[in-house]
Amino acid sequence: MIINFDTVSPVEIIRELGLRFRDYRMRLNLTRREISEKTTVSMTTLYKFETGRVTDLSMLTLLKLLRCIGMQQNCDQLIPDLPESPYLYTEKNKKKQRIRHPQK
Repeated sequence: MIINFDTVSPVEIIRELGLRFRDYRMRLNLTRREISEKTTVSMTTLYKFETGRVTDLSMLTLLKLLRCIGMQQNCDQLIPDLPESPYLYTEKNKKKQRIRHPQK
C-alpha cells in the first residue's frame, strides 16, 4: 500500500509503518527480543509500534529500527538533496557568495 501523505494523518502513517516493520522483521526471522536488544528500544514500544497502538514515535527510535532491518538507506528519500539552483551562479559560472546582514 502506498501512503498518501496528503490524506492520511501522521498517526495513521506511523501505524502503517509499524505494520510494515513487523512484516520485515518476520521475513528476516528476527524476534522482538532480538530487535529490542540490538536497538535498545523497549519491548513494549516495539510491540505497540508493530500493532499500531503507538501514536507517536521518535525519529531516533525509527532510525534505530530501520537500521536494524537494513532499511536505513531509504531515509535519504524522506528529504532528498535538491539540485543546486542555477540562480546561485553568476554569469562566469562562479557561485555567488551568500551575503549576511551585520547583526545589531
